Parts: sequence; C-alpha cells; structure tokens
Amino acid sequence: MTTLEHPLEVLLVEDDAGDELMTREAFEDNGVRHTLHVVRDGQEALDFLYRREGHSGAPRPDLVLLDLNLPKYDGREVLKRIKTDPELALIPVVVLTTSSAEEDVLRSYTLHANAYVTKPVDADQFIDAVRQIDDFFVQLVRLPGRG
Repeated sequence: MTTLEHPLEVLLVEDDAGDELMTREAFEDNGVRHTLHVVRDGQEALDFLYRREGHSGAPRPDLVLLDLNLPKYDGREVLKRIKTDPELALIPVVVLTTSSAEEDVLRSYTLHANAYVTKPVDADQFIDAVRQIDDFFVQLVRLPGRG
C-alpha cells in the first residue's frame, strides 16, 4: 500500500485565497490527488478538527498546513490545541506562514510543530515549497495510521 494509491486528507488552514490557489496548484502539479480541505480561520480549523459546526462529517486529516496569522484564533493557538489533545496530537502540522521571525519559529517548535516553512514571496518558489512538503510527506515519511 503506497500513499500514492491512497491520497492524503490535507487540512489547509489559510485565509489568503491566493495562497490557497497556489497550494492547490502545487498538489495538482505533483500528480497526487490529495483531498484538500480548506478552512479560513482558527475557529473553523478547530470546528473541522473536532467535527462540529457544519463539519460533522469531516475526515481526520493526515496532514495540517497551518498559517500563523489567522482571524479569530491565530495559528499558534490552533497548533497548541492540536498538540495538547491526545486525539489530535499525532497529526503532523507544518506551519506554512509569511513570518520569518525567530520568535515565531521557536514558539511553533515549542508547541510541537512538525516543520516550519516560511512562504516564499515568489509564486513559483511558493509552489515549489509546497511540492517539497508534499514530496516529503508522500515519499519519505510514514504517517500514523497509513500502513
């Protein structure tokens, strides 16, 4: 059983429609048909993860791509909630954000982010960064519950 035969359930927590579009494009260009679920703020991310408020049928994500600067609950709070909940803690979380501030990097790792990626400003570089994240989690990493 390979991950390519069983695409990932990816939760993208992103309030910028342009970044969502580039993320979709990167996954499509990589030829893997992941199911990309998109939520626009921290509250909706938690609703998705806890299967409430219109997300009762939401799947458990195999991977979360999390922006830090979000409306309602920011990404740091979402990360903290994920990693302190025994039901969610094993879900890999990649912080994918514009911030390159050392304090954000340190805090994200302190909150047990699995990786921290600063979004490149250039569209082609952004798409390449997402492709590399995808390649890593599809080809190299063994995810919980995926064989």
